[in-house]
Amino acid sequence: MIRKTMLVALLGLLLNACAGSPTEESTGQYVDNSAITTKVKSALFADPGTSGLSISVETYKGTVQLSGFAHTEAERNRAGTIARSVPGVVSVKNDIHLR
Repeated sequence: MIRKTMLVALLGLLLNACAGSPTEESTGQYVDNSAITTKVKSALFADPGTSGLSISVETYKGTVQLSGFAHTEAERNRAGTIARSVPGVVSVKNDIHLR
């Protein structure tokens, strides 16, 4: 009986450790956000109109934050458009600055 109680308690702790909170991602969200970041970064590299090396991408709970530098306003806007087109992106914060 004590073993069952301890096992249930241990499983509860392990499952709780994987859960997200308003300020922290769950394990699944972390994996999803990593995939979104990779897809956005790849799309920026593939697009000849953006400078993928100069743009940083971070994702938290589906919100993509772009930062870094662009040569023109058109490039900055293009990066935002590309990020929004990636499946799973909830919103985009475009903090890219012009050089």
